[in-house]
Order: sequence, then C-alpha cells, then structure tokens
Amino acid sequence: MKSIKTERIIPLIGSILGDIAGSRFEWGLPKELDPKTVELYGENCHFTDDTILSIATKHVIDSYPTMTFEKAYAEFGEKYPGAGFGGLFEEWIYTEDKKPYNSYGNGSAMRAGYIGSAYESLGEVRQIATESAICTHNHPEGVKGAVATAESVWMATHSYTKDQIRDYIIREFGYDLSKTLNEIRPTSQFEISCQGTMPQALLCFLESVDYESCIRNVFSIQCDVDTVACIAGGIAAAFYGKTGFDNEELLKTYLDDFLLGIVQS
Repeated sequence: MKSIKTERIIPLIGSILGDIAGSRFEWGLPKELDPKTVELYGENCHFTDDTILSIATKHVIDSYPTMTFEKAYAEFGEKYPGAGFGGLFEEWIYTEDKKPYNSYGNGSAMRAGYIGSAYESLGEVRQIATESAICTHNHPEGVKGAVATAESVWMATHSYTKDQIRDYIIREFGYDLSKTLNEIRPTSQFEISCQGTMPQALLCFLESVDYESCIRNVFSIQCDVDTVACIAGGIAAAFYGKTGFDNEELLKTYLDDFLLGIVQS
C-alpha cells in the first residue's frame, strides 16, 4: 500500500469543512432555513464523527504499515466519545474481539474521501477504500459507498468532467442519479444508509458551481446533513481544487490540536 506524498489534502479539508458546516443541522433542517443565505460557519458549528474518522483515515495512510484502519478507527473513536458515532460503531469500539457488523450505514462512505487523493491509480483507490470499509461495514452496500466516495474524489482530482463522473458512478455502482435536486427535494428525507445517502451527496456535487454552492445544495434537502456535506464537500473540493474559504483559519477555529496536527502533517 504505497501512498503518494502530496500536498493535495484539499479533498480532506472539503470533507471536514462540510461536516462542520452541517453539524448544527445533523437532526434536520429548520423549515425557515434559507440555504442560499444561511451562514455556513458560526459559533454553533463543531466537528463530528465524520471529521474524526476522515482524519483517522489519513492517519492510517500516513502511518502504514504500523497502523491499520481497524486500530485507528477504534482508537480515534475511543478518544472522542459522544461525537455522534452510530450505536453499532460505538459498541464495536469497546469490543475486544473486533469483528465487522455487516453495516450498510453511511459511516463507511463519509470517512473514505481522502483515499481518492492519496493514491495514483484507481485500482489502488478501490482496494484501499474497500479495506477501510470492511473492518466495520462489510455489507456490500457499505463497501460500495466507501468505494464510490473515494473513486469520485479520484476522478475529480484527475480532471474528469461531471458527466464522466456521473456516468461512471451510475455504471459501476447503480446509484440513481436521473433526477434533479428540484425533483427529489419535496420527498427527500433523513437517510443513514449508503444507498440512500450517496445519490443525495452526488447530486449536491453534480449541481454545484463551486464548493460553497455544493454545501448550500446539501442545506436545500432533508438528509443526514453533516454526513452528506462531508461526502459531497470532499468531492467538490477535489473537483474545484479549492473551497473558497480560509481553510487554515477555519481548521484552527474548529479542530483541536491533535486532529489539526494530522491534517497538517
């Protein structure tokens, strides 16, 4: 598992800032919210499990082969109790004999974005994304969500067009991307499964014009807001090559020294 030494951590930053922006809406969007004007970063924003495990993924890649996904996810999870982890994952953290629990939850997808910018070939990305998923989310849909996220970031980083990314995702993963955000908005709902979350995240990216509009697209639908923003934000940052925000200042504002140190390493 040979990662490339790169400054291209923009997708990881995009994932983190998406999570932080969406953190205050994790359990639903207020009816009066205007996604076009709402402040994205304020005092009530914070990092959640999405950021923690996305950074844990980078830590594994930076520390290979002495660190494994299983070990890092457990250690980071234990270090940040109450950060919003799913119930099955929380049980897994403290189980001595750690076995995957056949989950198809979106937790496998939200932590995989950085893998897409850390490896030279699409084959490596698929291999490592699969490895990152199966220590917990060994259900086929859980693995698929992680691989789709990482491969979308890889394609965005390698100058694929949105149409090429859309066509590839439909062909390889079978996600329904035939409807627009306007069409899904009236019936959109909170989803924790990969198969429910990934089409939402991908559409938010595909209909964006820059990173900020991608996050605002997330705020326009009912969904698992911080996780969808984490996934879509990573892809968007990879595609546009920037977030348009003061990344350094935002990371220093919201991350603790431990997490910030790994991002900057």
